[in-house]
Amino acid sequence: MKKNIFSILILAFVIVNLVLTTIMMFSIVPMAKKTNALITQICSVLDLELEANKSADGEENISIDQIATYDIADKFTVNLKKDGDGKDHFAVFSVTLSMDTKNEGYKTYGEKISEKESLIKSEINDVVSSFTLEEAQSDREALQEALKQRMIKMFDSDFIIKVAFRDIVFQ
Repeated sequence: MKKNIFSILILAFVIVNLVLTTIMMFSIVPMAKKTNALITQICSVLDLELEANKSADGEENISIDQIATYDIADKFTVNLKKDGDGKDHFAVFSVTLSMDTKNEGYKTYGEKISEKESLIKSEINDVVSSFTLEEAQSDREALQEALKQRMIKMFDSDFIIKVAFRDIVFQ
């Protein structure tokens, strides 16, 4: 008789457990979905705030008083990559580096950037010489972006926010 009572009690507890689990699933899962939706909305708002500091082309909006420039005094004359027409082509230009003064990399490298000028010139020569005349003329932004990325890689910091050409001439 005792074995049957224990069997009945165990069966009753299993049924109660099943009922409570079912109730819990119907009451907690919808709340978890709502919480998940709320967290997703908060994350999307935070992403919007982060993106608000960027311009349409993906660059950060930095105030003008936060930008320092460094003009490389020498004019560059660089042989461009041959494009198959059998002629040698050159680019003659000057370069200005724009730097974010609030960036940690500026404190490390930017204030002493003139000490690294010969390395910077070498990198500029390497990048510009990898473009053909047609590529350099038609997509100057790509050339500037390639230079910027090389500077970021060279300094292992993104304190250089733009590389600009002054007086650029192709031949």
